[in-house]
Amino acid sequence: MAYWLMKSEPGTWSWEDQKKEGAKGAEWDGVRNYQARNNMRAMKNGDLAFFYHSIGEKACVGIVKVVAEAHPDSTDTTGKWECVDVAAVEDLPRPVTLDEIKAKPKLADMVLVNNSRLSVQPVTAAEWTAVCALAGLKNPPTA
Repeated sequence: MAYWLMKSEPGTWSWEDQKKEGAKGAEWDGVRNYQARNNMRAMKNGDLAFFYHSIGEKACVGIVKVVAEAHPDSTDTTGKWECVDVAAVEDLPRPVTLDEIKAKPKLADMVLVNNSRLSVQPVTAAEWTAVCALAGLKNPPTA
């Protein structure tokens, strides 16, 4: 199992939108970046990801779980893009902002700090634990 961070513009797809999809989840569609697509291809059922609002607050706001591995993106007419399906697991007790993450020396190597434009990115187990602690999660889910 692995950890990830998935970015979405809240005006396009918000954490509230994700939660409304329930346990069945929804496609993480519309990604048109090869590195992000390849990261989704590497995802496995049960992997966990931070749900990150990329506009405005720039913060991790929730946790999602992969419920369907990479498959054709239904919004793509070219046939070259894939996506995974994710379902909401839980809200973070408090959002963890990009500024907070950047301020923590132990998170200095996090992809989000060094390549903040990548929409789907890996997170190490140590980074997962640190961000969950910043969010105030007493018993964070583990992959």
